[in-house]
Amino acid sequence: MIKALKKQVWQWLNALNLGGSVQLYLESELKNNGWFRSYHTKRSVYAAGNPLPWCTYPFIAFIQPRLKKHFNVFEYGSGNSTRWYSAHVQSVQVVEHDEAWVKEVARQLPANANVTYRALGDTYVSAVQMSGKKYEIIVVDGRKRVECMRFSVDFLTPDGVLILDNSERESYAEVKGFMGALEFRWVDFYGMAPIVSHLTCTTIFYRDTNCLGI
Repeated sequence: MIKALKKQVWQWLNALNLGGSVQLYLESELKNNGWFRSYHTKRSVYAAGNPLPWCTYPFIAFIQPRLKKHFNVFEYGSGNSTRWYSAHVQSVQVVEHDEAWVKEVARQLPANANVTYRALGDTYVSAVQMSGKKYEIIVVDGRKRVECMRFSVDFLTPDGVLILDNSERESYAEVKGFMGALEFRWVDFYGMAPIVSHLTCTTIFYRDTNCLGI
């Protein structure tokens, strides 16, 4: 009886073109990755509520097992990604242009992560040099992304990589040209990301010898 009732319900849902949506909600990688929770809460999180970078799921699946405890990370733009990286690497330094958001993020960060406020302009773009160190990973996911990509190349370790989020945007098209001229290659990770439902892309720029083993 129950089996027949379930079959009838699915027939109704499919007739209304709702069967696929319901199935995704009940059991799918979107559910397992926490997409539905992120969509409803408007926060980039896993299904259990843990912080997650606001990047594509294919990128996250690729980079997570390649992160090492000795890595130092610099981010343009702060958020749940800062907390996520800090759980996997030695240190995370972040610059953020929104002073109110800096206060919100700072109170949630562990001891190995630090966020600094810089008003948009040259001091924001050049913030990557403020610690005097070089980084295995530099993430460009804030404002002035083209300028930040150009400036931050010199602050990578010899095996360091640059990550550009939302790289599908036409306004960032020139990045691949100048990174290619510097003998960087790249891998595009297209897919869905937390919170949003449209297709987006996160790109890793790397040299032949790189810390991610690409």
